[in-house]
Amino acid sequence: MPGGRLTQQERQRIAAGLADGLSYAEIGRRLERPTSTISREVSRNGGPGRYRPQQAHLATVRRARRGTPVASREGRPPGGTTEDRIVALAVASGMPRTMARVHVDLLMSEDGRRTAAELVRRLEVSPASVSVAVNYLVRHGYARRERDPRRRRDVYVVDDEAWYHSIAISARQTLASARAATEAAGTLGPGSPVGRRLLRAGTFLERVVEDMKESADRWRTLLT
Repeated sequence: MPGGRLTQQERQRIAAGLADGLSYAEIGRRLERPTSTISREVSRNGGPGRYRPQQAHLATVRRARRGTPVASREGRPPGGTTEDRIVALAVASGMPRTMARVHVDLLMSEDGRRTAAELVRRLEVSPASVSVAVNYLVRHGYARRERDPRRRRDVYVVDDEAWYHSIAISARQTLASARAATEAAGTLGPGSPVGRRLLRAGTFLERVVEDMKESADRWRTLLT
């Protein structure tokens, strides 16, 4: 799969794909590039109706010539911004990258609130990517969705209680797995090798989850 910056030839193929009405995902497949790369390239350079490959390539060259290392340009540490480092840690812990970027952008906003349009503009990703990321974050308790009645649009919110809710949701999911293992052990027979293994795993997970739930409830007041 190609890596690095887009070439001028690839930009010409992106323009041809847009003219043919292809989706970002289909263009990405043909170029063997991630959909997010295509979306970011087009949004940076005028959008689907105004994308011009030559101008896009020249703009990228100019940005590269102007660019200097982040540390010397803005006084930031070589490891990148604080946001970059938090995103990297979230990805390392198992969160998909786009979800991590959306989550960190919400966390670092002044009031913990963003609209979908704001996330698309700030992160330079497609609306579909934002929708998938937000659904993931809401499902796992990292954020919640509110409705702005005046503008008739959703607002995505992260607050201090989100940490408690994410732990509670994770605990319920792990507890369900623990009980499933215990039930399977009973079906197979606790005296069998597989039954003993499942029983031990289920018991261990259930005890750990119960401790985690009690700890989260005990320290929840720190979030208020």
